[in-house]
Amino acid sequence: MLNHTFCHLPGIGLANERRLWRHGLLSWHDWFAWQSGRRLPIALSAACCRDAEALLHRSQQALAAADAQFFAALLKPHECWRLFFDFRQQAAYLDIETSGLGEDAEISVITLYDGIMGRRYVNGDNLNDFAADASRYAVLISYGGRRFDVPFLERALAIRLPQAQIDLCLVLHSLGYHGGLKKIERALGIARGPLQGVDGLAAVHLWRRYQESGDRRFLETLSAYNFADTVNLERLMFIACEMKLAATPFAGQLTAPPPAPDNPYQVYRQCLP
Repeated sequence: MLNHTFCHLPGIGLANERRLWRHGLLSWHDWFAWQSGRRLPIALSAACCRDAEALLHRSQQALAAADAQFFAALLKPHECWRLFFDFRQQAAYLDIETSGLGEDAEISVITLYDGIMGRRYVNGDNLNDFAADASRYAVLISYGGRRFDVPFLERALAIRLPQAQIDLCLVLHSLGYHGGLKKIERALGIARGPLQGVDGLAAVHLWRRYQESGDRRFLETLSAYNFADTVNLERLMFIACEMKLAATPFAGQLTAPPPAPDNPYQVYRQCLP
């Protein structure tokens, strides 16, 4: 999709991008071919045209170098869904649970899922492994991660997460879906099985009870909840991309999402508040 993208260029927003597509400029190659002696079908100053062409050359180089950050810095956050097509194999879904929302809150559990393998990180066990594992990926996909998960992780673990980000909260809001993750899952028909109705407050309760009792059933249930949050992001990513593509000449280019993996953690209903 990046090769079809023009809205990261100076003077070109979404309306002008759609106008370019309508006139047959469907790719960067088409832009360069059109530029040979013809005026673009959009109102763009000569200076903007020169800057846009120079940036397109740099875009080609960045895509060849698999530099996701280059595009993330130029695209508006709700347009970063476009990264998914070219960086799907270098992306990981991310979700964290915390002990609360106050200044003294700490991370309890993190799940990192790359579409094949899910990795769990637990406070007091292996949190220090997270940074090295996350560094293997060029793109992090989250729900609300730009505002919450990533800043919290950077502060709590004293690390930097410089990866490009796709925040599905912003992407889905631009499609008219508002509210928290669970609300949007329900609106889009994503079920949670035995975790239906479990929310972030329950996650805080589970962590507190695990710390107080040492009973690993509480940790197991919390891990199941966090795993579901993370894995469901893959379904949401595909749904959001299909909706975005439907308004472009490139509808139908995305293959169906793989089946969701089985949750490796057990839910103990008696542990839930």
